[in-house]
Amino acid sequence: MIDFIFLLVLFTAVGVGIISGLLFTFSNFAMSALGSLPAESGISAMQAINIKIINPVFLLVFAGSGVSSIALSAIAMTRWQEAGMPWVLAGSLLYLAGGIFITARFNVPLNDRLAAINPAASGSELIWREYIRSWLPWNHLRTVATSASVAAFALGLAEMGMR
Repeated sequence: MIDFIFLLVLFTAVGVGIISGLLFTFSNFAMSALGSLPAESGISAMQAINIKIINPVFLLVFAGSGVSSIALSAIAMTRWQEAGMPWVLAGSLLYLAGGIFITARFNVPLNDRLAAINPAASGSELIWREYIRSWLPWNHLRTVATSASVAAFALGLAEMGMR
Protein backbone atom coordinates (compact mmCIF):
# COMPACT_ATOMS: atom_id res chain seq x y z
CA MET A 1 0.00 0.00 0.00
CA ILE A 2 1.27 3.50 -0.88
CA ASP A 3 1.52 5.71 2.18
CA PHE A 4 0.41 9.31 2.60
CA ILE A 5 3.94 10.75 2.62
CA PHE A 6 4.79 9.07 -0.69
CA LEU A 7 1.62 10.51 -2.23
CA LEU A 8 2.38 13.97 -0.83
CA VAL A 9 5.87 13.87 -2.35
CA LEU A 10 4.41 12.69 -5.66
CA PHE A 11 1.76 15.47 -5.64
CA THR A 12 4.42 18.05 -4.84
CA ALA A 13 6.80 16.77 -7.52
CA VAL A 14 4.07 16.99 -10.16
CA GLY A 15 3.06 20.49 -9.03
CA VAL A 16 6.63 21.74 -9.01
CA GLY A 17 7.17 20.11 -12.39
CA ILE A 18 4.24 22.06 -13.83
CA ILE A 19 5.62 25.30 -12.39
CA SER A 20 9.11 24.48 -13.64
CA GLY A 21 7.74 23.93 -17.14
CA LEU A 22 5.91 27.25 -17.04
CA LEU A 23 9.05 29.08 -15.93
CA PHE A 24 11.12 27.28 -18.57
CA THR A 25 8.68 28.49 -21.23
CA PHE A 26 9.31 32.10 -20.26
CA SER A 27 13.08 31.63 -20.05
CA ASN A 28 13.30 29.69 -23.29
CA PHE A 29 11.10 31.65 -25.70
CA ALA A 30 8.16 33.61 -24.31
CA MET A 31 10.14 36.63 -23.06
CA SER A 32 12.20 36.64 -26.25
CA ALA A 33 9.00 36.69 -28.29
CA LEU A 34 7.48 39.44 -26.15
CA GLY A 35 10.72 41.40 -26.32
CA SER A 36 10.72 41.24 -30.11
CA LEU A 37 7.36 43.02 -30.26
CA PRO A 38 7.06 46.79 -30.29
CA ALA A 39 7.34 47.93 -26.64
CA GLU A 40 3.70 48.96 -26.38
CA SER A 41 2.56 45.51 -27.57
CA GLY A 42 5.06 43.62 -25.39
CA ILE A 43 4.10 45.59 -22.29
CA SER A 44 0.39 45.12 -22.96
CA ALA A 45 0.86 41.39 -23.50
CA MET A 46 2.93 40.93 -20.32
CA GLN A 47 0.45 42.99 -18.32
CA ALA A 48 -2.34 40.72 -19.56
CA ILE A 49 -0.32 37.59 -18.74
CA ASN A 50 0.36 38.88 -15.22
CA ILE A 51 -3.37 39.43 -14.69
CA LYS A 52 -4.54 36.13 -16.19
CA ILE A 53 -1.98 33.99 -14.36
CA ILE A 54 -3.63 34.83 -11.04
CA ASN A 55 -6.36 32.21 -11.35
CA PRO A 56 -7.53 29.33 -9.14
CA VAL A 57 -5.74 26.56 -11.05
CA PHE A 58 -2.39 28.34 -11.12
CA LEU A 59 -2.67 29.39 -7.48
CA LEU A 60 -3.59 25.84 -6.43
CA VAL A 61 -0.52 24.41 -8.15
CA PHE A 62 1.93 27.22 -7.24
CA ALA A 63 0.84 27.84 -3.64
CA GLY A 64 -0.25 24.23 -3.05
CA SER A 65 3.24 23.04 -3.95
CA GLY A 66 4.61 25.61 -1.53
CA VAL A 67 2.36 24.48 1.32
CA SER A 68 3.16 20.83 0.67
CA SER A 69 6.88 21.71 0.51
CA ILE A 70 6.64 23.29 3.95
CA ALA A 71 4.91 20.17 5.28
CA LEU A 72 7.45 17.89 3.60
CA SER A 73 10.34 19.90 5.03
CA ALA A 74 9.03 19.29 8.53
CA ILE A 75 8.38 15.61 7.81
CA ALA A 76 11.82 15.12 6.27
CA MET A 77 13.58 16.77 9.21
CA THR A 78 11.76 14.54 11.71
CA ARG A 79 12.30 11.39 9.62
CA TRP A 80 15.78 12.22 8.35
CA GLN A 81 17.03 8.62 8.60
CA GLU A 82 14.23 7.22 6.44
CA ALA A 83 14.77 6.40 2.77
CA GLY A 84 14.51 9.40 0.47
CA MET A 85 14.02 12.02 3.17
CA PRO A 86 17.24 13.98 2.49
CA TRP A 87 16.15 14.28 -1.15
CA VAL A 88 12.64 15.31 -0.12
CA LEU A 89 14.08 18.02 2.11
CA ALA A 90 16.34 19.22 -0.70
CA GLY A 91 13.43 19.30 -3.15
CA SER A 92 11.26 21.19 -0.70
CA LEU A 93 13.90 23.78 0.11
CA LEU A 94 14.78 24.29 -3.56
CA TYR A 95 11.15 25.00 -4.39
CA LEU A 96 10.57 27.26 -1.41
CA ALA A 97 13.75 29.27 -2.06
CA GLY A 98 13.88 29.13 -5.83
CA GLY A 99 10.20 29.08 -6.71
CA ILE A 100 8.34 30.88 -3.95
CA PHE A 101 10.91 33.26 -2.44
CA ILE A 102 12.45 34.50 -5.69
CA THR A 103 9.01 34.98 -7.21
CA ALA A 104 7.74 36.99 -4.24
CA ARG A 105 10.93 38.98 -3.67
CA PHE A 106 11.97 39.79 -7.23
CA ASN A 107 9.59 38.85 -10.06
CA VAL A 108 6.29 39.98 -8.52
CA PRO A 109 7.60 43.46 -7.58
CA LEU A 110 8.88 43.87 -11.14
CA ASN A 111 5.49 42.75 -12.45
CA ASP A 112 3.76 45.23 -10.16
CA ARG A 113 5.94 48.07 -11.45
CA LEU A 114 5.19 47.06 -15.04
CA ALA A 115 1.45 46.97 -14.27
CA ALA A 116 1.59 50.61 -13.19
CA ILE A 117 2.82 51.98 -16.50
CA ASN A 118 0.89 53.08 -19.54
CA PRO A 119 2.21 51.05 -22.50
CA ALA A 120 1.73 54.01 -24.84
CA ALA A 121 3.44 56.56 -22.59
CA SER A 122 6.66 58.28 -23.54
CA GLY A 123 9.58 56.36 -22.07
CA SER A 124 7.70 53.07 -21.83
CA GLU A 125 10.15 51.39 -24.22
CA LEU A 126 13.05 52.10 -21.87
CA ILE A 127 11.04 50.77 -18.91
CA TRP A 128 10.14 47.64 -20.92
CA ARG A 129 13.75 46.89 -21.88
CA GLU A 130 14.84 47.37 -18.25
CA TYR A 131 11.98 45.12 -17.09
CA ILE A 132 13.10 42.29 -19.37
CA ARG A 133 16.76 42.80 -18.41
CA SER A 134 15.89 42.61 -14.69
CA TRP A 135 13.09 40.02 -14.76
CA LEU A 136 14.66 37.36 -16.96
CA PRO A 137 17.74 36.45 -14.88
CA TRP A 138 15.52 35.87 -11.86
CA ASN A 139 13.28 33.70 -13.97
CA HIS A 140 16.28 31.70 -15.20
CA LEU A 141 17.23 31.10 -11.56
CA ARG A 142 13.66 30.05 -10.71
CA THR A 143 13.72 27.66 -13.66
CA VAL A 144 16.97 26.02 -12.55
CA ALA A 145 15.89 25.81 -8.90
CA THR A 146 12.47 24.33 -9.64
CA SER A 147 13.96 21.85 -12.12
CA ALA A 148 16.48 20.77 -9.48
CA SER A 149 13.60 20.50 -7.02
CA VAL A 150 11.76 18.10 -9.32
CA ALA A 151 14.93 16.02 -9.70
CA ALA A 152 15.41 15.88 -5.92
CA PHE A 153 11.78 14.83 -5.38
CA ALA A 154 12.19 12.14 -8.06
CA LEU A 155 15.29 10.78 -6.33
CA GLY A 156 13.44 10.84 -3.02
CA LEU A 157 10.50 8.96 -4.52
CA ALA A 158 12.86 6.41 -6.04
CA GLU A 159 14.52 5.77 -2.70
CA MET A 160 11.18 5.65 -0.91
CA GLY A 161 9.89 3.15 -3.43
CA MET A 162 12.88 0.86 -2.88
CA ARG A 163 12.34 0.41 0.83
